[in-house]
Amino acid sequence: MFVFTRNAKLLAIALMIVGAVGLIIGFTSPAHSPEEAHATEAHATEAHATEAHATEAHATEAPATEAHATEAHATEAHAPEAHATEAHATEAHATEAHASHPDKSGNRPWAALLVNSIFFLSFGIGATFFLAVQYAAQAGWSAGLTRVFEAVALWVIVPLVVILIIAVAGVQHVHGIWHWMHEGVMDPASPNYDSLIAGKEAFLNAPFFLARLVMYIVIWFGAAYLFRRNSIKEDGLPKGQNLWGKQRALAATFLVLYAVTSSTSAWDIIMSIDVHWFSTLFGWYTFSGMFVTGLTGLNILVIYLRVGGHIPWVNENHQHDLGKFMFAFSIFWTYLWFSQYMLIWYANIPEEVTYYLARFGEYKLYFVAMVALNFLVPFLLMIGRDNKRIIGFILFAAFFVLIGHWMDHYIMIMPGAVGLNYGFGPAEWGGFLFYSGLFIYFVLTQLSKAPLIQKNHPLLKESELFHQ
Repeated sequence: MFVFTRNAKLLAIALMIVGAVGLIIGFTSPAHSPEEAHATEAHATEAHATEAHATEAHATEAPATEAHATEAHATEAHAPEAHATEAHATEAHATEAHASHPDKSGNRPWAALLVNSIFFLSFGIGATFFLAVQYAAQAGWSAGLTRVFEAVALWVIVPLVVILIIAVAGVQHVHGIWHWMHEGVMDPASPNYDSLIAGKEAFLNAPFFLARLVMYIVIWFGAAYLFRRNSIKEDGLPKGQNLWGKQRALAATFLVLYAVTSSTSAWDIIMSIDVHWFSTLFGWYTFSGMFVTGLTGLNILVIYLRVGGHIPWVNENHQHDLGKFMFAFSIFWTYLWFSQYMLIWYANIPEEVTYYLARFGEYKLYFVAMVALNFLVPFLLMIGRDNKRIIGFILFAAFFVLIGHWMDHYIMIMPGAVGLNYGFGPAEWGGFLFYSGLFIYFVLTQLSKAPLIQKNHPLLKESELFHQ
């Protein structure tokens, strides 16, 4: 039996405490970034210059001849009234503009929490999907690792519940991450009316949106829970009996449902932030990034258990296969990233390129670094056969891959949610540390609740003798 050591518990708790402090600071004192402050100042300067120019033009306009003195006098008499009317119109226009483009500074702590929730959700849903694939494909090499996959798969419930809370807060107008939730956006009588968003009301409405989030919780966590329950139950059966058929049927059912919900969840939670934009590749692109993150997390966890001597039946050949999956799906992610970017760049359609203009403009450093970390690092470090069998190489590559995919989710969410009010402050690092501690505590607790080997798995012998 795996033992969750005192030192590991202290580490997890310390991370949660430090992370919670960061989250509290982020939520109680959201601040404007230097970029947004600069943009606001520039806008104010431009408005002041325009007003000064109008005043100068008005002042230089004078009666051309003495014959027009009376008319000039009359104009002068009515000038205050006209100026007042003009000022009122300007104020009304400014008010309308502010209503159409609300201040996004208050969105940042919520957006940072959403970024970390999606990132850490990747570990749970990636493990659930990978476990289902092992059963559906009747894979024997991974039979000695199913308990590890199950423990991580159960984690999916935690970030899903947090995402649901963020969504409820959006519906209640606590924040404005999803623009389509703003008041009056779908009401033709409102000054905030947006005909493009209103055309999507049948899909993007609060009750249906929340219902879909609940559906994801039921399907994803339900599958993880059933995999785990059947696995534990199987240990109590007489030797030679197993629930192999039931697990395979569950895996096949989940894979069909996940094929649909993986895309719809990406549309709901992430793509609807940039509600005017859409991509037919976005669901697959998001899935590939989350799956790579999940595989990377499994690699790190298996290394931890191997080094600690907890899974002696797992050898470098198993690690090699996990490394191959991480490498292969990093290349798959790159292929989908390039396909989405290249098609939009080549077509150059205004309503499509705005997505990349924002990210390649204000977020250029993050954008370029993210692509390099998610493609070049795993490609250069993991392409060799021997590198996938060396723990140091795997951990080194995994470190950068995780940073890269965290940045990928950051770039997908932040531009539409907060605009120029971005950065890496207490809300961002606090959420990351809190989730890290909670993930360690949750997963290691699950590992300690059952033996790390599924003794009645029919392909267990094949896994123990696995070699390449």
